[in-house]
Amino acid sequence: MTTVRIIGAPTDYGANRRGVDMGPSAIRYAGLADHLADAGVDTVDAGDLAVPRAEERDPDAEAPRDGEAKFLRETADVCRRLADEVGGTLAAGEVPLALGGDHSIAIGSLAGSARDAEIGAVWFDAHADLNTPATTPSGNVHGMPLAAALGLGEFAESDWANATGLSPENVALVGLRSVDDAEVEVIRDHGFAAYTMSDIDERGVTDVTEEAMAEASAGVDGVHVSLDLDWLDPKEAPGVGTPVRGGVTYREAHSAMESVAESDCLRSMELVEVNPTLDQHNETAELATELAASAFGKRVL
Repeated sequence: MTTVRIIGAPTDYGANRRGVDMGPSAIRYAGLADHLADAGVDTVDAGDLAVPRAEERDPDAEAPRDGEAKFLRETADVCRRLADEVGGTLAAGEVPLALGGDHSIAIGSLAGSARDAEIGAVWFDAHADLNTPATTPSGNVHGMPLAAALGLGEFAESDWANATGLSPENVALVGLRSVDDAEVEVIRDHGFAAYTMSDIDERGVTDVTEEAMAEASAGVDGVHVSLDLDWLDPKEAPGVGTPVRGGVTYREAHSAMESVAESDCLRSMELVEVNPTLDQHNETAELATELAASAFGKRVL
């Protein structure tokens, strides 16, 4: 039986709104362990990484050489420790499930998952997260994790951030609908498999997800799945910091996660950007737990 190790990373360093650091607690409270048990997997909860409050830190204490990246020192510290947790979990034969926090934690998840393996990544997100300190319009690192993991731009010299076993040809982005001009250039230059909401509308979410998983899994040891809850339409998932209208529906999201499970190549996963202070009756956290269960094999029949 599969054992999933739950690792909390309660950060809001990468976000522009406070409160997302309470995401891991909200997701657990929504019944994550019970939902995963219903999917037929055992769970071990490793608790949360110790993360100092952003209000106690200087966001510009360690500025990048070019551009802007707020709380870069703190983000690096958390991601190093998360990478160790993820790598250790895989070495023990378990599947890591990281709970954010903001999407900057994906830097650590990817680095840990790719430490001793070649991996792919499927990015379920409204955003591409391919900005760098030089191209970011905000300085918020939650818009940079995929660029950091791939060593793009200023991140080329950041060993802590680079997922050495991840290659652009094994990256797929699903459900894009808010992409900066600089990110569009990166997607075209590196040839990422990128699917917009228009692709999902035209082809259906199952077909798109199956193709994305196939692209990401080709010739590698497994796939990391990064699920940002703002991938869903805000009507379905109101408790996120950067909502964008026109996302996937509740049923489409479950169908996509069911396709993830059917691919049988899930190596590691994270749930990010649940902000309970913006949520309604913990609705977004509950949705996160349900989608995680679908990704690990829960079915109606």
